[in-house]
Amino acid sequence: MPHHGNEEEHNASAGQQNTQGNGQEPVIRDNRKVDPVTGQARHPEGSQSAPGAGSQAGAADSDGDALAQAEEILNGVDVPAEESVAQGAPAAGGNAEAAELRNDLLRLQAEYVNYRKRVERDRAVAGEMAVIGVLNSLLPVLDDVDAARQHGDLTDGPFAAIANKLENALKTYGLVRINETGVEFDPTIHEALIQQPGEDIEVDTVSQVLRSGYKSGERVLRAAQVIVAVPA
Repeated sequence: MPHHGNEEEHNASAGQQNTQGNGQEPVIRDNRKVDPVTGQARHPEGSQSAPGAGSQAGAADSDGDALAQAEEILNGVDVPAEESVAQGAPAAGGNAEAAELRNDLLRLQAEYVNYRKRVERDRAVAGEMAVIGVLNSLLPVLDDVDAARQHGDLTDGPFAAIANKLENALKTYGLVRINETGVEFDPTIHEALIQQPGEDIEVDTVSQVLRSGYKSGERVLRAAQVIVAVPA
């Protein structure tokens, strides 16, 4: 019996020596539920089968996403011309774009100046046409005033004063009467109704005005109807 006991103690000590001689280290299992690297929860089967494998895969995925986001940000950033030159990139494209933008600005400015001049000119023409329309509508009234004056009805009295005020007011708007006699006949402002031989004249001359004409500035509103004396 004592012999068997010594034999068992000898076998146990030999097994311990063989284990130390093979260089095997004790296995340490990490049973923490949260991965200290990624901060993600661990699954029991993943922690038992391959400890640390899930954390390495998560870190690799996060690094790939960060690189992709960095590339997108860099692609969307415009580098100034100075920085591009410093980096070795040619700045000719930036100068050409700046010149094109400057030409567009100058063209727009010229178009605006022309547009403003055209608007002012159209406004002036519209105002002139409005005045001419009013003057043309009052020409029959002026004809009646002339007829009354020729018959002696406007020599004195309130109606004569009203007629004078009307004519003076129309003169302020550029209305000019065409009723001169003894002047050379001008077909642009005169309308010859009758021709008769004249004495001591060398050119066609207005001898009598049958109906007065009117003009506003250089625009003839109505030609004067006249009798023309021609050289004999």
